[in-house]
Amino acid sequence: MADYDETTGNVTADELRLLIERAERLEEEKKGISDDIKDVFAEAKARGYDPKAIRKLLQIRKMKREEFQEGEAILEVYMKALGMI
Repeated sequence: MADYDETTGNVTADELRLLIERAERLEEEKKGISDDIKDVFAEAKARGYDPKAIRKLLQIRKMKREEFQEGEAILEVYMKALGMI
């Protein structure tokens, strides 16, 4: 719980300022990392790779093998039901 002066109803300004500044720094770092990731995908595209496929691979690599296989099986059933395969 934040320091709180019950007599005045105020939070500690220094603590609040530090928390806000910390969040701001983290947001800046997050933007920097996001920009770096965009650069990687731009480089991949420039080298002839498909960024959508790379994103899909990243998504798959985060999954457990069983989760991936189950998802693929469900997708295949749905595609068959729609006459897509």
